Amino acid sequence: MSRVAELPGTRGTAARDLPPVTNRRWLFVLVAVVLLVQMAIAMITTAVRQAPTVDEPVYVGATVVQLHQHSLRYNPEHPPLGKLVMATGLVFTGARVDPGFAGDQTELGRHVLYEAGNDPQRLLLAARLPMIVLTLLFGLVVFAFARDLFGPAGGFVALALYAFSPDVVAHGSLATLDVPAAGFLLTSVWLVWRARGKASCLPLAGLALGAAVATKMSALAAVPVLVLLAALSVRDVRRPAVAALVAVAVVWASYLAVDPLLRWESPADLSGRAVLDWLPFPQPYRDGMRVQFGMEDRVWGGYLFGTHYEGSRWYYLPAALLVKTPLGALVLWLAGVVALLRVPRLRPAAPYVLAPVAVLLAAAMTGSRDLGVRYAIFVPVFLAVAAASVVALRRRWAPVVVGVLVAFVAVSSLRTFPHYLPYSNEAFGGPARTHLHLHDSNVDWGQDLTRLATRLQRYPGERVWLVYKGAGVPSYYGINAADPRTVPPDQVRGLLVISNSAIAKADDRLKALIAGSTPVDDVGHSITIFRRR
Repeated sequence: MSRVAELPGTRGTAARDLPPVTNRRWLFVLVAVVLLVQMAIAMITTAVRQAPTVDEPVYVGATVVQLHQHSLRYNPEHPPLGKLVMATGLVFTGARVDPGFAGDQTELGRHVLYEAGNDPQRLLLAARLPMIVLTLLFGLVVFAFARDLFGPAGGFVALALYAFSPDVVAHGSLATLDVPAAGFLLTSVWLVWRARGKASCLPLAGLALGAAVATKMSALAAVPVLVLLAALSVRDVRRPAVAALVAVAVVWASYLAVDPLLRWESPADLSGRAVLDWLPFPQPYRDGMRVQFGMEDRVWGGYLFGTHYEGSRWYYLPAALLVKTPLGALVLWLAGVVALLRVPRLRPAAPYVLAPVAVLLAAAMTGSRDLGVRYAIFVPVFLAVAAASVVALRRRWAPVVVGVLVAFVAVSSLRTFPHYLPYSNEAFGGPARTHLHLHDSNVDWGQDLTRLATRLQRYPGERVWLVYKGAGVPSYYGINAADPRTVPPDQVRGLLVISNSAIAKADDRLKALIAGSTPVDDVGHSITIFRRR
């Protein structure tokens, strides 16, 4: 790997304590393989065991329609590239969809998974595996970026923080779009950094930026930052313009790959925001942005530290990250940010590592949906690189302290296996108590329906009442249950099974049912089983 973009003095500092050169390469390979293999095992195990989360059926259904009908009409609020990645797995499943199906995208997901004769778990795993591979590849980018900046030791610190991040493992094992968008953005920033010494990296940076924007529209907030960083790297306004054109071309290519004729009819209920028509993107992309703005105009419910509220709170994402990030990682993130800003020889890297995070987080904090740290999954991805700057400090204590903190992160992460979605750090009680502080995709996204079916076998013959928040179909998994909210309270006897997100948002009727029940079991830290006599 070229050394042209390294910060002055970092490689020698980071390499002092490494083994002789003849053994060093094998040590690098071994450590990287171990970190990525454990991450792969964690993600694959999670992917195999989990039922569909709330968003996954929509993506799977839209992908199957893209494969069979070359249509963009479903899930227009998200560009097609992420679904094209899922298609690399789904294409081998022979997934079927009724050509005459005419429901909305939520109904489509249910139809494809449960009503069209497909095997839902097989389809889910086929859609999840390409995302797992992509997440592992982004781990190599994290390593390479930190190695370029802070030497080999920094690369391994960054890779360890990434590989043991419960949030990255949780969402990287799902057929969703958050981790791919963050990973493509990091790849773009890394290539822009390398363009300081090798300008030919800039078109590749545009390719990665286009992939991010063609995966999730929230990545658009980072485009001005990337263009400015590109100009800073090459000090030539023409080259960043070429990179921007490449990014736009990638977006167009992702739509044309689904439908070369780009057949699209704008939904009748979309209107306003004429300024979007000036953007150099396909019409379905611009209409998808209008759908996203429409979602932002809605009032959503949030839950933070035991309080359910309507609307959003600007500090929700920082607070949620505080709960769901391993304590060792929080310390290293803070130390890394301070080092990048305060140490003169590290400061040139600060705009590249920190500016995209700051802009993206500020944009995410203005959103109306307080539904999970997945909206800020770029934070653990980018700050893993920032944290690695600590190893470049010329202090005797640095390697030991960093090693201890990384080990603390690893232990905290491994202890939550395989329940990564409901992870919270030890200061907030661990995964078993996350539901007391947060809800939705932070803890209970419908992922434990299969585990619930297995757990209920311990209670043969008991009547089951279920309030489930998720996209799975309970009866498919052999769960025969009724909704306790549809009958008088005195008729609810037996097992009362409630998703923890439903508990967080319970109305007075459900609260009364819970108050008259006794908790007897827990499923995956996302579903609570009560007994009501």
